[in-house]
Amino acid sequence: MKRSKKKKLWKSLVLLAALLIAAALALRIGFNRFEKSVYPLRYSDYVEKYAGEYGLEPALVYAVIRSESNFDAEAESRSGALGLMQLMPDTFNWLQESQNDHYTEQDLLQPEVNIRYGCRYLSMMVTKYGVLRTALCAYNAGSGTVDGWLRNSEISSDGKTLTRIPYSETRNYADAVMKSYEKYKKLYQI
Repeated sequence: MKRSKKKKLWKSLVLLAALLIAAALALRIGFNRFEKSVYPLRYSDYVEKYAGEYGLEPALVYAVIRSESNFDAEAESRSGALGLMQLMPDTFNWLQESQNDHYTEQDLLQPEVNIRYGCRYLSMMVTKYGVLRTALCAYNAGSGTVDGWLRNSEISSDGKTLTRIPYSETRNYADAVMKSYEKYKKLYQI
């Protein structure tokens, strides 16, 4: 009689362990799907194309788009920045001059145009500053502003990295992009 009870108990424990493992796997799969819905890969054809063309990691471009517009192609900020990567019309016009392109401000709402010029500008900032966090600050606050910060020994001890970011909006932006960038790399191995 005791053997029968032990056998039943053993079977119950094995079944319980199997159920717990299945539940853990289901939770992990569900959580992974949830994370991917929070960190999507939208506009991937354009992101892959222009990230490659301008020497950027796709994960970085997705992180910038997520932080700037949350993938809303028609996003417009209070300051007038437009589209997925939130380009200012003046920056867009300046970028077009060297390529002899003739887009209008409204064209910034087209995903391909916005990602193309956003990647170009982001690449310029990464090349100019060499430090990703500094480049992101320039993308957000403007190159002139960041140049001024880098000349200030209270903000930059070496003229290349920012030990302090004076604008809370820019600091929060850089933190958010860096967090998203790491998350995209981890989630998608890109």
